[in-house]
Amino acid sequence: MKYYPLAAENQVFCSIFSRNILTNIYMMVILTIDSDPSEVISLETDEKKTAVVFKAFCDENRIRILKLLKDGEKCACRLLEEMQITQPTLSHHMKILCDSGVVVGRKEGKWTHYSISTTGAAYAVQCLKELTTIETLHEEKPCCEE
Repeated sequence: MKYYPLAAENQVFCSIFSRNILTNIYMMVILTIDSDPSEVISLETDEKKTAVVFKAFCDENRIRILKLLKDGEKCACRLLEEMQITQPTLSHHMKILCDSGVVVGRKEGKWTHYSISTTGAAYAVQCLKELTTIETLHEEKPCCEE
């Protein structure tokens, strides 16, 4: 599986729900590793990347921006007009979207033109599939002993 490069400084989970899911997955995997430090570091990095991707979808303004970008590339000035927000607010949201890899920016003069990254979007879909795919166990064990 290919991973889209993401900024390492964004380590904040987007909600308590995703924090709990990722923490539980992390703990379940750690218990099966036999304490190989290189595997632990790799898993931790992967979870941070996943958290950065999901953070991009955890705000109403960022969802609105993504909907506007579905029609194709848009200049920041057009996004400002349609969103009716301040430039610093737009800049904040665009940084989060770009750090996630879901959106890419292209400078043209003093303005930046933004579009949805097909690679970043595919990575986000893959993350969601991996986290929500139910794995069947070959041997069913009762959860409670009577």
